[in-house]
Amino acid sequence: MQEAIPYKTWLPHYTTTKQPLLNSDVLAAEVVSENAIIVFARRGCCMTHVLKRLLLCVGVNPPVFEVDDDNEARRVLKELRTVAGEEVQLPAVFIGGKLFGGLDRVMATHITGELVPILKQAGALWL
Repeated sequence: MQEAIPYKTWLPHYTTTKQPLLNSDVLAAEVVSENAIIVFARRGCCMTHVLKRLLLCVGVNPPVFEVDDDNEARRVLKELRTVAGEEVQLPAVFIGGKLFGGLDRVMATHITGELVPILKQAGALWL
């Protein structure tokens, strides 16, 4: 009997390494600057789900860095604060290496029609 090819591949919710994924401000800055768009969020957050769905509908599939617990969230927020130069709340969207905002800002710019040109200018959308 033939073996079915899985439709989706699911990554584990844990890492096999003892080191945190974002272990310094330099690494957080690198992750933000290397991606045209990146989302930092809490795992299981409903606002994150809406944000990802909205970006997928526009045609962007951004990498999403999800934090699990409060200690990790505080550490990541501290690193992102140094990268952005201002206070950051989750979910946080970085476009073109700069803090864009959260779900409210993404929805507002989508409704006004400004989101697609911003994504094109940052290189996150090619059409």
